[in-house]
Amino acid sequence: MSPRPKKLRRCQGNFCGRAFKPTGTPLSELEQISLHRDELEALRLCDCEGMTQEEAGLSMGVSRGTIQRIITVARKKSAQALTEGSALVFVDEK
Repeated sequence: MSPRPKKLRRCQGNFCGRAFKPTGTPLSELEQISLHRDELEALRLCDCEGMTQEEAGLSMGVSRGTIQRIITVARKKSAQALTEGSALVFVDEK
């Protein structure tokens, strides 16, 4: 039996470039952590726009549980990049 197909996730926010990295070090010399569009959108909605996970789920067309899983991964990646001096590289697809 194959896994259930992934629901399309509506993302309205835009990337502010190709990556976010510490200054002074070329991207090629840094550990790169992939941050997917849906992860960035969940962070934007919950942490910047102040939406609840339920509201963010409605906005993105997914359940609150899915938002919770997405945001947990996104926050871990962001914290890792900030504390270890890694680059967050934005990718469109999973």
